[in-house]
Amino acid sequence: MMTRKLLIAASVLALAACSTTSPDVIQRGDAQRLSQVQDATVLSVRPVTVDGSQSGAGAVAGGVVGAVAGSGVGGRREGQIVGVLGAVAGAALGNVIERNVTSESAVEVLVQLRNGERRAIVQAKGNETLNPGEAVILVTTGGKTRVTRAPAITAPAADSKS
Repeated sequence: MMTRKLLIAASVLALAACSTTSPDVIQRGDAQRLSQVQDATVLSVRPVTVDGSQSGAGAVAGGVVGAVAGSGVGGRREGQIVGVLGAVAGAALGNVIERNVTSESAVEVLVQLRNGERRAIVQAKGNETLNPGEAVILVTTGGKTRVTRAPAITAPAADSKS
């Protein structure tokens, strides 16, 4: 019984850790959707941390594990008291673990659009390293915007039959 509850708690925390805001990962619902693209120039990039989520799943899982672990201590009355204390401590610890596991390193990218307006976008660190002065594009899909390096523009090939 206790093994099963520990497995459930571990599964909840593992699923919470699978969430990402990486600019290199496109959500399934955003595939094959038309996105708005804007040209911009990077003004600055700074590292930030996106705070972890507190959905309550970590607290629930930690509370269950703490209660089960604590209830096995001493006699019946002591086991009940320690079980309650274990549940409270486990819930607090589970909440902290969930928050730490779901936080992620990110960057805040300050850009200037071609019309002179400025925008700031926070996104998880991706495979690209963006630098001030670089040409980028802002890709907005479903209300979410990501910044990526602008593709190189090449001149169309001349028609040799003319």
